[in-house]
Amino acid sequence: MIDLYTWGTPNGRKVSVMLEETGLKYQAFPINISKDEQFAPDFLKINPNNKIPAIVDHAPPAAYGTEPVSVFESGAILIYLAEKSGKFLPTDAKARMQALQWLMWQMGGFGPMLGQLHHFGRFAKEKVPYAIDRFATETARLYKVLDGHLAKNEYMAGKELSIADFAALPWAARWEWHGIDWATYPHAKRWYDALMARPGVQRGFEVP
Repeated sequence: MIDLYTWGTPNGRKVSVMLEETGLKYQAFPINISKDEQFAPDFLKINPNNKIPAIVDHAPPAAYGTEPVSVFESGAILIYLAEKSGKFLPTDAKARMQALQWLMWQMGGFGPMLGQLHHFGRFAKEKVPYAIDRFATETARLYKVLDGHLAKNEYMAGKELSIADFAALPWAARWEWHGIDWATYPHAKRWYDALMARPGVQRGFEVP
């Protein structure tokens, strides 16, 4: 059994989608970040960085030993779960690197930049036009990168659905917050619709 500590954010949904798609047994523990529950001492023992998601695997692969294994950072969790389940991370070297590089693209850009747009565009008490314009422009550029890649590939890693898709999808699911018009990104829209139609994805989006 895997314990998932999460909340209904894009980063949290990456992991719940992955768990649903792999079929690994897990139980979800909500960490209400609006009430600062991520700073509770018990949670800090699992993730010293005060962020969701995090997992504790009580039956880790043999290579990890017999003690429960805790993992934080959503990208690291996706890699861990892919290796544990043998799913959604290609074994072919080139395809594997394709998946990992697009996972890093999401972790380093299509996530942080969109998150900054969420903050300055929706939540900041003071609306700073420079900040909003900066992150809206970068968000549009990243959608263009995604659309261009998906014009030539069914999924982010090529022909195979992978953890890179599960990483990017929950951020794209807040497209209305980003002020983007799907008509401008038809290939990304095709990809988005296909993934959102998957029952595992739908179940993952309902967690916690």
